[in-house]
Amino acid sequence: MNVNPLNDAELRRQQRNLTNSQRKNNINTKEGVLVNNLIKDKDCSQCTLSNTKDTYIISDKVPMPNGLYNENKKLDKKLIPLSGIALGVMGSIALLSLFLNHSAKTAIGLAKEKWLPAVTRNVQLSNENFQVFYQMVSNPNRKTFIAGVGVLALSAMAFMSKTFFDGYKDIWVKRKEADIQKNLQENLISVETQSFSGKMQIIRSMLSKYSTDFEKYINNDEEKILPNFGRKNLLKIPFTSKENKDNKTTSNINNIILGIGTTIGIISLGFLSLKNLSKSKINLQKNCEELKDGIMQIVKTSSDKTKEIDKNNLEHLFMASESTEDFITEQIKSLKWGTNEEKEELIKKIVTKIKTSTTKVNPNIGGDGTPKPAFNSFVDDYRAFFYNWLLDTSNPQFKLLFLGITGITAVSYGGKLAGDAIKEVQVKKINAETELDLQKRLVSTELRNFKSKKDAAIMPLVEEFYKQVDSGKRSKEELKTMAENILFEIKNGPPFVYS
Repeated sequence: MNVNPLNDAELRRQQRNLTNSQRKNNINTKEGVLVNNLIKDKDCSQCTLSNTKDTYIISDKVPMPNGLYNENKKLDKKLIPLSGIALGVMGSIALLSLFLNHSAKTAIGLAKEKWLPAVTRNVQLSNENFQVFYQMVSNPNRKTFIAGVGVLALSAMAFMSKTFFDGYKDIWVKRKEADIQKNLQENLISVETQSFSGKMQIIRSMLSKYSTDFEKYINNDEEKILPNFGRKNLLKIPFTSKENKDNKTTSNINNIILGIGTTIGIISLGFLSLKNLSKSKINLQKNCEELKDGIMQIVKTSSDKTKEIDKNNLEHLFMASESTEDFITEQIKSLKWGTNEEKEELIKKIVTKIKTSTTKVNPNIGGDGTPKPAFNSFVDDYRAFFYNWLLDTSNPQFKLLFLGITGITAVSYGGKLAGDAIKEVQVKKINAETELDLQKRLVSTELRNFKSKKDAAIMPLVEEFYKQVDSGKRSKEELKTMAENILFEIKNGPPFVYS
């Protein structure tokens, strides 16, 4: 994780209050400080190109990276989704028109008993304000106007009260959030300090280590020490461990086992569902047989006295048992009452009703089937009780209903509002604690990241130093210059402590 200094609240405040000229001067000052600290002045009267190569640790042959000149040209696909959506919508409309055309052709020649019934268009007045306006328009009188104005006034009062308390809740939550963020920033000081201190310690450790290594090649006249390849290879080892590899392998195995177990579970549950459906079919068949036994029992005991009741019962039992036309004909003709014409009419009525795909809805709910608008009102609103009370103020129960249900509604909303506010604050507190814990755990990751990048910047220079030591063509003064520049790069080079 890279710690951005501009995330500091004080720096953000300062930057926000600067004028354009002050901000420009501030940036120029920072650039000057960096240049003065990172560029070393040299006396060029005694410099040669060889000295410059030693100063900057320049190798004889360093190839450019492989991907430098690779151009990854991509087709601009930003408009493709828009084109796809437009064509998809129009294609869907075309398919819908084909479907409607096919539906119209299918309706030609269809038996009348298969036709879908006409549907009354029901306009549901579920909102109390809409119901009040409907009553005022459809039945304009003194009571409906007084009740309507009262309900509208109560609605306005409730709306403004809700707006006030919602705003109060938002303000309270925002203030608590500010306190939580302040505490988080206070706690993050120690975390950022630990990260900063760790980076400085890494630099000091690297300076100590490499200065000790380089001194062996510069100060010892009698013993020539060969490069320590084991040490160089060690520096290139990424921050992984056998334990992490084992964990990754174990995780893959667990995922495979989980996938196999899930597949087996899906297949097993599918077979179990099919088995249960088969059992249900058997049970339904048994039920139908029992219903048919009941039909035959009614036919045996039926008489002129029970004629009307038996007609209704037989009609429902024939439909419930999914009886065939032959079974219906056989049982109806076995009845001891009625003429043959009456029995034939009853058989035709029951068979037609069984074959008919739809039925009419109850007129008390859906109207009489006329395809014209119908209005009805099923209101679930505390204001409905206020409306009823205003229509009949002499009824004390209407008053009690209004006061009781309005009180419950207000307490419920207030409790929900308070609960939501406390929940939001607690969630923000827990999120802040989680963020703090994450930042603490990320310190070691940030330090390893810093150390790895530092090694990536320094290792080529160290390898070049060892290569020059092996060649034996460099004097100790030249090696000393190279070592000094490597140590300078360790101390002041990238990645920087503040990045």
